[in-house]
Amino acid sequence: MMLQQADKETKRKIATLFNGMQDTTILSCLQGHMGKAWVNNRENPEAAQIMVGDFTFFAGNPAAEGVEDLLKNVPEHILAIVDNDEWKMRIEEVHNDSAEKIQRYGFRKRQEDLDTDHLRHLIANLPEGYELRKIDESIVNIPSLFEVSPDFIKQFDSIADFLDRGIGFAILFGEKVVSAAASYSIYDEGIEIEIVTDDKHRKKGLATCVAAALIVDCLERGQYPSWDAANAESAKLATKLGYVATGAYDTYYIHTLAPVHK
Repeated sequence: MMLQQADKETKRKIATLFNGMQDTTILSCLQGHMGKAWVNNRENPEAAQIMVGDFTFFAGNPAAEGVEDLLKNVPEHILAIVDNDEWKMRIEEVHNDSAEKIQRYGFRKRQEDLDTDHLRHLIANLPEGYELRKIDESIVNIPSLFEVSPDFIKQFDSIADFLDRGIGFAILFGEKVVSAAASYSIYDEGIEIEIVTDDKHRKKGLATCVAAALIVDCLERGQYPSWDAANAESAKLATKLGYVATGAYDTYYIHTLAPVHK
């Protein structure tokens, strides 16, 4: 099996393989904040894999020796992203019926697209009866935060680590968190946003308000709040907030493991 975990030095070597890919979670790993990387050969890596949370990325030469081992190095449920047709063919060959091609939506990463005055206006539209709060120690100890989404601190080592390195905002209805936006992952220049609203409190503008609060906070601290949309609804919200779409792109949802051939 030609599969070797990448150390700090190897990550430096493989950075150029991922140059064409815009996802900030790749930087999260390469810069040493979170996630893991693997290569087909530590001394001379021709192909590489990065995994952060629910996402895995492949780059380099899709025909290199050991690529099949990299492609099989995934958990049972993962979103795989590559940037050319040759890699897509390899995923389809290795995972066959277990890989479902879906669409995600990308946005250009330019701070000037985001207007803080416009965003503050959106924050001011919080419906009556709801309270907007920055996620702090008191909020992370409310179980309803993780009922909305268990992923809010999942990529961090602990709650304390999230409070130290992460950032987020929550909307409360009474004592319960019903919507939140937070750093799914972090990199040197900013964060990747995750946002979730409780089903019972949707269609009230909560996601718009909580996302706007997170974006303004990031911009004020000189951090870029990156947005990548899982569906058309998320893409529509991003556009409302000021992000400029770059279009849909293929993603593979790998839902069962590839068989290991002896």
